[in-house]
Amino acid sequence: MTFVSTSHEGSGETYKIHGDLTIRGITRSVVLDAEFNGVAVDPFGATRAGVSASTSISRKDFGLTWNAALETGGFLVSDTVKVSLEISAIKQA
Repeated sequence: MTFVSTSHEGSGETYKIHGDLTIRGITRSVVLDAEFNGVAVDPFGATRAGVSASTSISRKDFGLTWNAALETGGFLVSDTVKVSLEISAIKQA
């Protein structure tokens, strides 16, 4: 799975990050809802910035179609998948 950002919008602490998500060789455009969590110096003296981001995708859009019917009705795997990221970016010296 890879994500390549193409643009972003927003200000302050909330953003929308537009980009291309590729899973198993299939690429689709997605929008991540992102929140800037701030900047801090860690115990080792490195400056870090934190970002949380998430989106929901249809796994079928990426060719992930396997499933199994349950005896009680319904299916084992949902079509909707939530992708959540917790990012810590470290400033290079």
